[in-house]
Amino acid sequence: MLTPEPDVPVESSEMTAAPTPHAELASATRLERGLDVAAAVLSLVPWLGGPVSQVLSGMSIERKMERVKEVLDGLAQDLGEFHSEASEEYVRSGEFQDILEQTLRQVADERNEEKRHAYRLFLRGTIEHPGGPYDEQRRFLRILEQIQGDHIRIMKAMLQQPEANVGTMGSPIQTLRRRLPDMPQALIADLVGQLNDMRLTNVTSLNVMMTAHGAANLHHAFTSYGLRFIAYL
Repeated sequence: MLTPEPDVPVESSEMTAAPTPHAELASATRLERGLDVAAAVLSLVPWLGGPVSQVLSGMSIERKMERVKEVLDGLAQDLGEFHSEASEEYVRSGEFQDILEQTLRQVADERNEEKRHAYRLFLRGTIEHPGGPYDEQRRFLRILEQIQGDHIRIMKAMLQQPEANVGTMGSPIQTLRRRLPDMPQALIADLVGQLNDMRLTNVTSLNVMMTAHGAANLHHAFTSYGLRFIAYL
């Protein structure tokens, strides 16, 4: 009688290969995507690529990364011909790293294109004019997070030069209605009130009658803090 040979365990590569943890895969994907975006910036503005890649390696989700890429592509174009030793030194600082990280995190969550453009201009301003108070820049970021695209439209309308031939008398609300014809008067009034609450403007009355030129010149409606804020926009 033949005696059956004992079963011999068969080695399997599937059994011996250690599975790659999901967390490591996700981390690698984020890093690769972040480095891809940073590489595009690096090709145009080499001294900005390093700080960008450090921030982006911790981000995920394709849609959010596309928003960040949109802003960074625009920033790279803005700074393509810009050179400044002070700026290059500043972007290597811890302060700029903090500002950049917070800005890009807000950009990633921002669905409004006009606001993303405002973040791009903010970063450009901090880089081209380094040395601004860090605490105030963080405060500006909080304001950017709070405001809506319509707030920006209101501020841009206020910044317009006075028109010619607008009559002899007028009011601030008439000026804003003329410059923002698609925006209801009640919404304009509400948005201006919110800008007042944020200390960006100080409009005491939208309905007060004055000379047409005075009503059309709304630069004076901004507070000193508001003027520093819109300098970035």
